[in-house]
Amino acid sequence: MRRHEQALLLWSKACDDETLVDEVLSSRRVSDEIVGFHCQQAAEKFLKAVLSEIGVHFQRTHNLRQLMDLLSDAGCPLPDDLSDLDTLTPFCTTFRYDVIPPSHGFDRQRAREMLRQLRTWGERITRPDQ
Repeated sequence: MRRHEQALLLWSKACDDETLVDEVLSSRRVSDEIVGFHCQQAAEKFLKAVLSEIGVHFQRTHNLRQLMDLLSDAGCPLPDDLSDLDTLTPFCTTFRYDVIPPSHGFDRQRAREMLRQLRTWGERITRPDQ
Protein backbone atom coordinates (compact mmCIF):
# COMPACT_ATOMS: atom_id res chain seq x y z
CA MET A 1 0.00 0.00 0.00
CA ARG A 2 1.36 3.40 -0.92
CA ARG A 3 1.89 5.87 1.87
CA HIS A 4 -0.94 8.25 0.90
CA GLU A 5 -3.37 5.33 0.67
CA GLN A 6 -2.20 4.08 4.07
CA ALA A 7 -2.62 7.56 5.51
CA LEU A 8 -6.19 7.78 4.19
CA LEU A 9 -7.06 4.34 5.58
CA LEU A 10 -5.67 5.20 9.01
CA TRP A 11 -7.48 8.55 8.89
CA SER A 12 -10.76 6.81 8.13
CA LYS A 13 -10.26 4.35 11.00
CA ALA A 14 -9.44 7.23 13.36
CA CYS A 15 -12.65 8.98 12.34
CA ASP A 16 -14.57 5.78 13.15
CA ASP A 17 -13.14 5.78 16.68
CA GLU A 18 -13.89 9.49 16.99
CA THR A 19 -17.50 8.89 15.92
CA LEU A 20 -17.89 6.21 18.54
CA VAL A 21 -16.51 8.61 21.18
CA ASP A 22 -19.14 11.16 20.18
CA GLU A 23 -21.87 8.55 20.52
CA VAL A 24 -20.91 7.50 24.06
CA LEU A 25 -19.24 10.60 25.48
CA SER A 26 -22.13 11.65 27.68
CA SER A 27 -23.29 8.13 28.57
CA ARG A 28 -22.72 7.16 32.19
CA ARG A 29 -23.38 3.56 31.13
CA VAL A 30 -20.04 3.60 29.30
CA SER A 31 -17.01 3.66 31.58
CA ASP A 32 -14.21 6.22 31.41
CA GLU A 33 -11.88 3.35 30.54
CA ILE A 34 -13.85 2.62 27.34
CA VAL A 35 -14.22 6.27 26.37
CA GLY A 36 -10.52 6.82 27.04
CA PHE A 37 -9.60 3.71 25.04
CA HIS A 38 -11.38 4.96 21.94
CA CYS A 39 -9.94 8.46 22.39
CA GLN A 40 -6.48 6.88 22.53
CA GLN A 41 -7.21 4.73 19.48
CA ALA A 42 -8.40 7.71 17.46
CA ALA A 43 -5.37 9.76 18.48
CA GLU A 44 -2.99 6.91 17.66
CA LYS A 45 -4.47 6.46 14.18
CA PHE A 46 -4.53 10.21 13.47
CA LEU A 47 -0.83 10.41 14.41
CA LYS A 48 0.03 7.34 12.32
CA ALA A 49 -1.90 8.78 9.37
CA VAL A 50 0.19 11.94 9.48
CA LEU A 51 3.39 9.93 9.85
CA SER A 52 2.39 7.84 6.83
CA GLU A 53 1.58 10.91 4.78
CA ILE A 54 4.96 12.52 5.44
CA GLY A 55 6.80 9.24 4.83
CA VAL A 56 8.03 8.50 8.35
CA HIS A 57 8.26 4.83 9.27
CA PHE A 58 6.86 3.91 12.68
CA GLN A 59 6.89 0.74 14.75
CA ARG A 60 3.73 -0.98 15.95
CA THR A 61 3.06 0.87 19.15
CA HIS A 62 0.28 2.33 21.23
CA ASN A 63 2.70 4.82 22.82
CA LEU A 64 1.49 8.25 21.76
CA ARG A 65 4.63 9.98 23.06
CA GLN A 66 6.76 7.83 20.77
CA LEU A 67 4.61 8.81 17.77
CA MET A 68 4.61 12.46 18.83
CA ASP A 69 8.40 12.40 19.06
CA LEU A 70 8.68 10.90 15.57
CA LEU A 71 6.57 13.75 14.22
CA SER A 72 8.67 16.32 16.02
CA ASP A 73 11.92 14.74 14.79
CA ALA A 74 10.52 14.92 11.24
CA GLY A 75 9.92 18.66 11.60
CA CYS A 76 6.18 18.27 12.08
CA PRO A 77 5.57 18.87 15.78
CA LEU A 78 2.11 18.96 17.29
CA PRO A 79 0.71 22.29 18.44
CA ASP A 80 1.50 23.20 22.04
CA ASP A 81 -2.15 22.66 23.00
CA LEU A 82 -1.60 18.96 22.33
CA SER A 83 1.58 18.53 24.35
CA ASP A 84 -0.26 16.31 26.85
CA LEU A 85 -1.94 14.10 24.24
CA ASP A 86 0.18 11.21 25.49
CA THR A 87 -1.85 11.14 28.72
CA LEU A 88 -4.24 8.97 26.70
CA THR A 89 -1.64 6.19 26.25
CA PRO A 90 -2.53 4.31 29.47
CA PHE A 91 -6.07 3.78 28.18
CA CYS A 92 -4.72 1.37 25.57
CA THR A 93 -2.30 -0.31 27.93
CA THR A 94 -2.74 -0.12 31.70
CA PHE A 95 -6.36 1.03 31.94
CA ARG A 96 -7.50 -1.37 29.23
CA TYR A 97 -7.28 -4.18 31.77
CA ASP A 98 -7.33 -2.25 35.03
CA VAL A 99 -9.31 0.57 36.61
CA ILE A 100 -8.37 4.22 36.47
CA PRO A 101 -7.03 5.32 39.85
CA PRO A 102 -9.06 8.16 41.41
CA SER A 103 -5.98 10.38 41.28
CA HIS A 104 -5.93 10.19 37.46
CA GLY A 105 -8.99 12.41 37.03
CA PHE A 106 -10.04 11.61 33.45
CA ASP A 107 -11.78 14.55 31.77
CA ARG A 108 -13.91 13.22 28.90
CA GLN A 109 -14.53 16.67 27.46
CA ARG A 110 -10.81 17.53 27.44
CA ALA A 111 -9.98 14.24 25.76
CA ARG A 112 -12.65 14.92 23.14
CA GLU A 113 -11.33 18.41 22.55
CA MET A 114 -7.80 17.05 22.05
CA LEU A 115 -9.15 14.74 19.34
CA ARG A 116 -10.88 17.67 17.64
CA GLN A 117 -7.66 19.72 17.71
CA LEU A 118 -5.58 16.77 16.52
CA ARG A 119 -7.95 16.09 13.61
CA THR A 120 -7.94 19.76 12.58
CA TRP A 121 -4.13 19.90 12.71
CA GLY A 122 -3.70 16.60 10.88
CA GLU A 123 -6.18 17.46 8.14
CA ARG A 124 -3.90 20.23 6.96
CA ILE A 125 -1.23 17.59 6.30
CA THR A 126 -3.10 14.47 5.25
CA ARG A 127 -6.08 16.07 3.54
CA PRO A 128 -5.01 19.51 2.29
CA ASP A 129 -7.84 19.51 -0.26
CA GLN A 130 -10.49 19.40 2.49
